[in-house]
Amino acid sequence: MPSWSSKDARKYERIKESVLDRGAPEDQAQEIAARTVNKHRRQEGRTPNTRTQGTGNPNQPPSERSRDELYNRARELGIAGRSKMSKDELVRAVERGR
Repeated sequence: MPSWSSKDARKYERIKESVLDRGAPEDQAQEIAARTVNKHRRQEGRTPNTRTQGTGNPNQPPSERSRDELYNRARELGIAGRSKMSKDELVRAVERGR
């Protein structure tokens, strides 16, 4: 899996400059830009870490999402005990937590 493309690097620089123009410190601008570029890489499937897939397609029912996607959604909803839950338990918890 290749690292950042030249397009990703250009996007990083544009975002970083934009954040700096708004008065943020250099290290914060770098972090925001890197997180944004990496988020887009994840959404496009260009990152090797499948655990960072996000929460899945919101138009899909929870039962059709992966366990990791359900876990990430449960984390967003603040569901306690999610790390010990099976996929079926996560489906029920996410459906109740909406």
